[in-house]
Amino acid sequence: MKPRIAIPEPTSTNPEYNQRALPQYLKAIEGEGGEAVVISSSATPHEIARLVTNCEAVLLPGSPADVDPQKFGVQKHPQTAAADPGRDNLDELLLQDAHNLHKPILGICYGLQSLNVWRTGTLVQHIENTTINHSAGRAVEFAHDVQIAPASKLASMLGLAEVRVNSSHHQAAERAGDGLKVVAKCSDDGVIEALEGTAPDHFVLAVQWHPERTYEKDEPSKKIFREFVNAARSWKPREVSESVG
Repeated sequence: MKPRIAIPEPTSTNPEYNQRALPQYLKAIEGEGGEAVVISSSATPHEIARLVTNCEAVLLPGSPADVDPQKFGVQKHPQTAAADPGRDNLDELLLQDAHNLHKPILGICYGLQSLNVWRTGTLVQHIENTTINHSAGRAVEFAHDVQIAPASKLASMLGLAEVRVNSSHHQAAERAGDGLKVVAKCSDDGVIEALEGTAPDHFVLAVQWHPERTYEKDEPSKKIFREFVNAARSWKPREVSESVG
């Protein structure tokens, strides 16, 4: 049976973006033997709970929105894009399920930021004072190098100390949230490019670049999805601990 991966619609306000972006995530998941379960931002909490209960992992994709800075206690920067409450609410419900049951989590671009803020981390609202164009977008296949922490799971997964990546973001993690650690930075300016979970028995990885865009011809991109889908395939239900009063 194929492992099922829950994916929220990237945005609740831009159907064209969803139509353009979603197929690449689906192709990467299906290419590694998984089954994508796309969850609409218009789904009710009951519908979301039913769908995610039948999934073995959660993938948080990119989005044109920015996380509401009020969620990490700062004033909105002039360059910060509008928030997407529909997407945020969906992410939070999926993350709660995944964390409670130790389901594998993969965050991509906005997904990294969403995960980090949910875990009480903070964000750089607008990357400035650098010669690297982190907002290079789809037109630039590989925008810069990323240095990977040698003792990280990401380094073990990729078998590399450095990797070339694309770049389509103007925000980044600032302080890693609870249960997360920084495992990769831009080689040129130190911008945080990847986080992973600190729990040894829970697959949690978030990258600031878009491996789904280069999945078909880039081996590191393939490995990220391969390891994620393998983790979903290996996941077994576990009981949620009951609090002791």
